[in-house]
Amino acid sequence: MKEVDYIIVGLGIAGLAFAEQLQQHGKSFVVFDGTGSGATEKSGGILNPTVLKRFTATWKAEEFFQYAIPFYDSLSHKLNLDVFVEKPVFRIFKSVEEQNNWAVASDKKELEQFLSSETEKNTNASINAPLGFGMVKGTGMISPRVLLDSYRKHLHALNSYFSEEFNYGLVQETQNGISYKEYSVSKIIFSEGASAKDNPSFQNNTLIGNKGEYIIIKAPELKFENLLKGPMYVIPLGNDEYKVGATYARDDYSLEPTLEAREEILSKLKTFINCPIELIGQTVGIRPTTRDRKPLLGNLSESKNKIFFNGLGTRGFLMAPLLAEILYNYLEQGAPLPKEIDIQRFQ
Repeated sequence: MKEVDYIIVGLGIAGLAFAEQLQQHGKSFVVFDGTGSGATEKSGGILNPTVLKRFTATWKAEEFFQYAIPFYDSLSHKLNLDVFVEKPVFRIFKSVEEQNNWAVASDKKELEQFLSSETEKNTNASINAPLGFGMVKGTGMISPRVLLDSYRKHLHALNSYFSEEFNYGLVQETQNGISYKEYSVSKIIFSEGASAKDNPSFQNNTLIGNKGEYIIIKAPELKFENLLKGPMYVIPLGNDEYKVGATYARDDYSLEPTLEAREEILSKLKTFINCPIELIGQTVGIRPTTRDRKPLLGNLSESKNKIFFNGLGTRGFLMAPLLAEILYNYLEQGAPLPKEIDIQRFQ
């Protein structure tokens, strides 16, 4: 048997962030990453600590944000890749009331570092924003597919990555931990996202699959290089291409793109973009969300060696780096998990 400290199942942003913790602390591990496309790879890759529908901060926004930025900077040096590209979000104002609400929100302590107090004028003829924009500072984007492909190559070089589906039937509890195939490990970290619905050790009622669809468009006249937020996000990809979305379909785990979602996105896009567009693609991902919109960390009562790192929803890139450290400290140093993210809160 090959002895390693951990097996990680699933390499989305949660699995990646925990693999980074293990490397920083000199722990040995292997990753099993199935062929299914997870939510991380299909996501918009936006790092934004604010809720732009209500002009509020996300849960523990500053704490997660202050940890995430140096994490991605460090990852950039390791992978020789610009992982995080800072780009402000320009939020279109729909009314004078929204302008006023923005001004009030920007004075709040938890938001003053993120929301610019000035209204930005619209000078782009292809964008319908007569009342201008509110600008979110410090935000940016990550190219999910580029990041994950680069990290897989990094793990391949360490002989720590297997591109194969995990076989739950081969997991055996031992006196010292768990055995799986030729591996003897202390613990398994299940960071599978919505695929956890197929995990026999997971309580399915703790996770809610939320299907999100994006379209990819080509719009040569748009010429907007920042993140644009109207009824949908418009995310610049380069070469006059943009990712637009996303939709939300609760309790939907199907991976087929739908005409209904495409038409919804296009209909909303045309309310604030008035230049010609060409539809060139459509993507689907299943977000792992929870009833209380908080992550799921820790172990269920039946096994202390099977650990879950899941339920990050739409804020995975923001939350995963710090959550990975919290989970590591819980497993290796006995630090308590905060009750609001402990998976046992649903038992």
